Amino acid sequence: MFCRWQNSTEIDPDGYFTEAALADGADGSGFVLMFMAGEEEPDDQEVTLGMDTHCLVTAEQGTAYGCVREAVLTGNVLHLSLAPEALQDLRLDDTEIEAVIEAPAEDIVQFREVLAQVLSYGRVDAVPGRLAV
Repeated sequence: MFCRWQNSTEIDPDGYFTEAALADGADGSGFVLMFMAGEEEPDDQEVTLGMDTHCLVTAEQGTAYGCVREAVLTGNVLHLSLAPEALQDLRLDDTEIEAVIEAPAEDIVQFREVLAQVLSYGRVDAVPGRLAV
């Protein structure tokens, strides 16, 4: 799968979040992976709901929290391992995803930085066991 990268810091009604997203199409269409995390420490409600970690959203609005078990970015190839129990919520069939990122080198460097920030957010037990981005 070949993907393009986009980065943003968005404002939602509850505050700010950071997002690193990959999509097949330059317009954000096709297969999509949006990695998101809050900008502030999780509050009590987020902790209670298990939303005190990174979030992954797919094209069909499938959503799971703390589901990335491994993230390795070698060159422009991102390999992800996801928690099997998250597949139904994410509307995906496989726990292993490999994406070739078509972007200039400086964009890939920025993607690495933002993805590391997002996947390191929140409770320690939800940080991927292997995070090499």
